[in-house]
Amino acid sequence: MFSFFKVIPTITTQELAEKLPTNPKIVDVRTSSEYRGGHIQQAQNLPLARINHYHGNQEETIYVICQSGMRSKQAVKKLRKAGYPAVNVRGGMNQWRGTKVRGK
Repeated sequence: MFSFFKVIPTITTQELAEKLPTNPKIVDVRTSSEYRGGHIQQAQNLPLARINHYHGNQEETIYVICQSGMRSKQAVKKLRKAGYPAVNVRGGMNQWRGTKVRGK
């Protein structure tokens, strides 16, 4: 059966936490103030409104996170359309149980 909807690749926050020792590329698409309030240490902040400005290695998987998973899903669609292997982190920072750092 043909579907008009492309499946967005997704992982859980737990699966992302298990990948941290391999230093994955993580992009946090929340606003700068949300990001400063607490984020995953190696996450790069690039708010959703600026996601079209992302320029990275198109061979490297990008794990995209936001607060709940909605903005990251939109960002993953845009990144995949631009040729990046992007993966949505379901549940976002609301579900993140790992360490968070504050500030930039």
